[in-house]
Amino acid sequence: MDARLDYFAHPAAGRALKHFMAAGKALKESALPAATQELVALRVSQINGCAACVDMHAKEAAAAGETAVRLALVAVWREATVFTEAERAALELAERGTRVADAADGVGDDVWARAARHYDEDQLTALVVLVSFMNAVNRLNVITRQPAGDYVAGRFH
Repeated sequence: MDARLDYFAHPAAGRALKHFMAAGKALKESALPAATQELVALRVSQINGCAACVDMHAKEAAAAGETAVRLALVAVWREATVFTEAERAALELAERGTRVADAADGVGDDVWARAARHYDEDQLTALVVLVSFMNAVNRLNVITRQPAGDYVAGRFH
């Protein structure tokens, strides 16, 4: 499968996207735990059907020591016992933030309260920005049909 478009090859869009991707790298330095960041990025990408991002974040998480069991169970985290309460709250916020049109209240106060019990404001800010960032990157990749499978861990991190 070939991508429809190499958006980095086009001068104006490429420059804009390089700045956009720099914002993603800045998130790595946030107070939100690295494991949580990868789990959230993976789950958002699964929901959006972004093969390139699923490939990237599964490999990055594995390279950082995440277990195969936890990676396999991210898609069904509600029924899995391998995630902490904090991770479950982050995954719930990520899902609701990705599927905002599916609920009358978007991301409800109950979802926010569960996340706020586990993360301080700096971490919550990073979580919200991460969910928003991943949704944008997923859309870029899905629209242009970026292929998956060739990503090498550490390439962009």
